[in-house]
Amino acid sequence: MLSIRGICMASSASVVAGVGSHLLPRVVRNDDPALANLGSSDEWIRSRTGIECRRWVEPGTSTGDLAVAAGRAALRSAGDPVVDLVVLTTTTPDHHSPATAPWVAARLGLGTLPAFDVAAACSGFTYGLAVGDAWIRAGLAECVLVVASETLSTITDPADRGTAVVFADGAGAVVLRSGELDEPGAVQATCLGSDGTQKDLAVVGSGGSRRPDPGGVAPIAERCLRMQGPQMFAHAVRRMTEVSRELLERAGWPVDSVGAFIGHQANQRILDKVADLVGVPGASRFGNIHRVGNTSSASIPLVMDELVGSQAVAPGTRTLLTAFGGGAVWGAAALSWPDLKPVRQ
Repeated sequence: MLSIRGICMASSASVVAGVGSHLLPRVVRNDDPALANLGSSDEWIRSRTGIECRRWVEPGTSTGDLAVAAGRAALRSAGDPVVDLVVLTTTTPDHHSPATAPWVAARLGLGTLPAFDVAAACSGFTYGLAVGDAWIRAGLAECVLVVASETLSTITDPADRGTAVVFADGAGAVVLRSGELDEPGAVQATCLGSDGTQKDLAVVGSGGSRRPDPGGVAPIAERCLRMQGPQMFAHAVRRMTEVSRELLERAGWPVDSVGAFIGHQANQRILDKVADLVGVPGASRFGNIHRVGNTSSASIPLVMDELVGSQAVAPGTRTLLTAFGGGAVWGAAALSWPDLKPVRQ
């Protein structure tokens, strides 16, 4: 099969060869003045979301800036390989047009390789991982950089309690390389789905082609992300549970063989409910929502990078990733935990 950099044979697997992340220095706690007018106490926010604090960008910092930092860290973790493809997952691109990925690739010095954005809301990382895995398995690439980067604070109404206390900013990335299924870090299976009839679960009403706002005169409620909280909770639990079970069946993994479960860090109650329904024990559940909030598609790779840093998961451990986001879209991936060491910054 023809690859971007020459002729290569189709691979039997893609393997996680590096991880990286980037969080902002600005920490917004539940009692921060930025959240003071919402009528929400620290106890109220913690009990309903599990969030204690989150990171927000300062004015002038973009999704692309975060993506470059996380991508650079992941490439360093992987030994700075030659990359054949960049996939950037985001709900908050730097511009409506052009895509942000080519600029990120250029800033990373990766040359004129293919690079594109994937818009799959909070499920973006599972979609991006599936794309990278497919390119490598098909022999179209030997190395893929998947970056998930979000600046959700830029599309959040500070007066909307349903979103302002939840959403946060950050970026995470992984490097995939061609390899074998029996290697630590090998992606064993992926599973994706969508239901467009639920498109209004989480939506930015104006600014797109259906409701253009060239003058920027639409009310802030239409220009910012709005979420139907109770309905989102119910759909997230249902779809993340279903796709996790389907993935485990596809991979041929009994649930009691899963040693690491990382769900999209949307809400701690959602994470606990899904893990309970799937049957994942407490000791195998990993997350960081209490410290970083809901970073949409960046949440899973952020957790992965933390776990590599703490060496909390043994190489080869069967790992289940699962996510749900507005659209509605959902996805899951099964992989063996990579054999990676922390990289000194």
